[in-house]
Amino acid sequence: MTLADTTEAAERMALTLAQGGMQKATARVLAAFLFADTDSVTAPELAERLGISSGSVSGAIKMLSTVGLIERVPAPGSRREHYRLRDGAWATLMSAQNGMVQAMFQAADQGIAAAGPDSPAARRLEEMRDFYGFMFRELPALVERWRAERAQPSDPA
Repeated sequence: MTLADTTEAAERMALTLAQGGMQKATARVLAAFLFADTDSVTAPELAERLGISSGSVSGAIKMLSTVGLIERVPAPGSRREHYRLRDGAWATLMSAQNGMVQAMFQAADQGIAAAGPDSPAARRLEEMRDFYGFMFRELPALVERWRAERAQPSDPA
């Protein structure tokens, strides 16, 4: 795969992430991490490669670090901060998302109390609460199954 191929694939990935609700600059930075041909990158390298401001890169790095997708790594001999996509990033993200799932559950529960139990709003909010309650209970087990599956040696056949 050539650099042009990976650049186009990275931009398609970023577009998909942005369509899913991620800010455009953050989506492009995440895609750059996914398609990087080195183990770590610096913020100035990202800004130059993507043609975006250092402020946009800084904001994206902060957000991606906060949710556990990227991490700062040591780079002996370098004066710049180096970052990489965290090993197990996707499972970490889904584990961290449990806080959001629980918050959505609580928001729906509070909405039901505010709307009254027999209202049309309460019926909609009950479905939301039940869905997020289910996700909150099931996500930890799914993440653990994923980690266990990843830890097993792959079948050569």
